[in-house]
Amino acid sequence: MAWHDGTVTAPLTPPHQPGPHDPWQAPPSGSHPAPQGDPDDPDTATELRQAAVVLVLVPLAGIALGLLWLWLAPRVPLISDDTAVFLENSEGEEAIGADGTFVLLAIGFGALSAAAVFWRLRRGGVFVVVGLALGGLLASLLAWRIGIWLGPSSDVVGRAREAGQGVTFDAPLELHAVWAAVLAWPFAAMGIHLLLTAAFGPRDVEPDWSGYAEYYGGPVQGPLAGPSAGPGAGGGAA
Repeated sequence: MAWHDGTVTAPLTPPHQPGPHDPWQAPPSGSHPAPQGDPDDPDTATELRQAAVVLVLVPLAGIALGLLWLWLAPRVPLISDDTAVFLENSEGEEAIGADGTFVLLAIGFGALSAAAVFWRLRRGGVFVVVGLALGGLLASLLAWRIGIWLGPSSDVVGRAREAGQGVTFDAPLELHAVWAAVLAWPFAAMGIHLLLTAAFGPRDVEPDWSGYAEYYGGPVQGPLAGPSAGPGAGGGAA
């Protein structure tokens, strides 16, 4: 069946049969559509299990942080005159040094935990990162309490009486900027994990459009690319 306008004769494609260059036609049998996902990527249930393991194991490292803080933090010397307890050196920076030691150690532990989690669970999703952050927060809180528990007693008056007048003794180990110190681990862990993922994380597989290129007889720029439509294309479509 054809239509005539006196100068142009064009065959009409039956409505029940698609044209040879129909962009909505199914791709040829030899084409390779874009992959829908990597089969090695964990599903949600697996990610939740991995995040739970991270949330349990990371806080255990807080024990090591607490012991190192207790060992490395500078002591604040106190002295008593039988009526009151005073700082032996009122201009000393030992109190600030205790906070700084904790923060530096927490940043180091956060970097190590992020590297370990990335190495073992490179394809872990957002749940693993959340587990890492919460685990780091719990580890910092645990380290803080362990340092206070194993450090000098908080009963300053009793220890001053035991030491006697004019005898120097150590002040209790404590953090003055508690939340700034305990958040150092989770922030460092998330930052290092993000950098490792950006540098060494898995990349998405590029789709192969070679089948479409062969089908359309030339290179294509996308899944729906077809023959270019020029000014005269409307006559054939009509």
